[in-house]
Amino acid sequence: MIADVVPTTTWYLVLGAVLFGIGAVGVLVRRNPLVLFMCIELMLNAVNLTFVSLSDRLGDIGGQTAVFFVLVVAAAEVVVGLGIVISILRRRAGLTADDLTELRG
Repeated sequence: MIADVVPTTTWYLVLGAVLFGIGAVGVLVRRNPLVLFMCIELMLNAVNLTFVSLSDRLGDIGGQTAVFFVLVVAAAEVVVGLGIVISILRRRAGLTADDLTELRG
């Protein structure tokens, strides 16, 4: 008989740390602005996973409330930031994150 494995809070925290690490390495290594946005979203979702797991463990709704606000900020980032990056990439193919410094006034 196969024993049922029940994931604990530690598993979720380790998964969140691994996802955050992958996102952080992606932000530091990659130069494509679209990939940077995806890595930042991955880091935000890793933090959300940590908030939800600790909120469930402690029996407090504060972590889930924080996740709601993080998701609102992430949605705003995607709408505004991704729209700007896509419009810039359409004009100049092969754009890197270093080229975005030209946007400073």
